[in-house]
Amino acid sequence: MANTQLLEILLLALVAGVILFRLYTVLGRRTGHEPPPEPYRVGPPADQSADKPAIALPAPRGTELPADPLARGLMEIKLADRNFDQAHFLSGARHAYELVLTAFSGNDRVALRPLLSDEVYAAFDGAMRDREARGETVHFTFIGFKDVKIVAATLKGKLADVTVAFTAQFISSTTNAQGDVVAGDPKSVHEVTDIWAFERNVRASDPNWTLVHTSGEEPAA
Repeated sequence: MANTQLLEILLLALVAGVILFRLYTVLGRRTGHEPPPEPYRVGPPADQSADKPAIALPAPRGTELPADPLARGLMEIKLADRNFDQAHFLSGARHAYELVLTAFSGNDRVALRPLLSDEVYAAFDGAMRDREARGETVHFTFIGFKDVKIVAATLKGKLADVTVAFTAQFISSTTNAQGDVVAGDPKSVHEVTDIWAFERNVRASDPNWTLVHTSGEEPAA
């Protein structure tokens, strides 16, 4: 009976030894001095030569800027100010153009001041002062637009700049203190093309744009 129990113990020990040996050959032996595992890597494999460039990740969809300068500028402004809408901007520019010309013709400084930069307002104010000193009066009637389009757009830091070409028609004449016409024609329609630049801080809460530069023909005779 004792011999049988001894034989069973030896058999179990042999089986356990075989299992431990197979685990050793599969898992290996850790001594506490093994090198750390290779960290997770994004880029080329570790065995790739250093002079081979890594594969660049594609830019997020919808953020690629167009090559055309105008389209690129408009997209940069849109990315900086999600509320910017080209059609809405042009509608406001049309209104501002008519308002500025009408206010300038009538020497309405209160209406002009919020719409113009300091430099542009100074130029307009100087022209109005000259007319007032001569006793002249401008008679102005706005007819409408033949064309209004954005011709340039840039974003420099936080300042967005949009340039608009206005082709407009109006009737304008200037009379002296005696009521004689000294400039323009009170009966004919005058057509001009003006290039105006509007500027806005895209980080400001104020949604209004300011006229910062004008070129082309004079707004009124």
